[in-house]
Amino acid sequence: MRVVIITGASDGIGAEVARQLAAKEGAGLALVLAARNSAMLAAVAGECAALGAQTLVLQTDVSVQDDCKRMVADTVARFGRIDVLINNAGRSAHALFEDVSDLGWYEDLMRVNLWGSVWCTHAALPHLKASHGSIVAVSSLAGLVGVPGRTAYGASKFAVSGFFEALRSELKGAGVSVTTAYPGVVATRIRYRGYNAEGKEHGSSSLKEDNAMPVEECAALIIDGMNRRKREVVMTAKGKLGRFLKLLVPGLIENMALAAVKDDAKPH
Repeated sequence: MRVVIITGASDGIGAEVARQLAAKEGAGLALVLAARNSAMLAAVAGECAALGAQTLVLQTDVSVQDDCKRMVADTVARFGRIDVLINNAGRSAHALFEDVSDLGWYEDLMRVNLWGSVWCTHAALPHLKASHGSIVAVSSLAGLVGVPGRTAYGASKFAVSGFFEALRSELKGAGVSVTTAYPGVVATRIRYRGYNAEGKEHGSSSLKEDNAMPVEECAALIIDGMNRRKREVVMTAKGKLGRFLKLLVPGLIENMALAAVKDDAKPH
């Protein structure tokens, strides 16, 4: 039986990854679903259990290190092993830096997006080494290219990318794969729930969402990359092209990033 931990599993990408894994692996899968909202986790767990998977719901706030440690300990106590850790929990933000008066929420965002992944990975690593397992880190195209209004979010996702790139090198001889996923704009509510300049819930998206990737497609790409133990999954053609053009014509990439932002959210 493959034991898979998914953080941020109550909604969006995490919940869809859980459903797709359950549909594919059924009784051969044990899913550990972690997030803050236990009621939403229970609903996802019910869907996965109906598809044959074993499930364990763990109310977890990844911005608290002790929660991350407990999540791993409870998983091992129940299933005896960990084969995959999917670091998906995260929060969005959109604010022009000059409009931010209190930078405290920048630190809060970093605790969720970076430190949550670091703490969960650190706690799970001995078990992943024992199983020659896999780590997945869900970054963002904003972790490859700077986007106006995304100084906080981009900083956290660039940090995620750098941490897991270095960790991949450290684990090369240990039989543990590290896959970093770089979604673009995905059709979820994450941007609506992200921070605004005042550190409150944004309530809307500042990015153009006309061509948002369906969450089902995003989840399928993550699962494929995980199962193939790929180094990276860059999800859009623009994202793949952009990382190379950034080295050659950085001004063009800055213009492309600016074009992705709604007019009313652009710099003054």
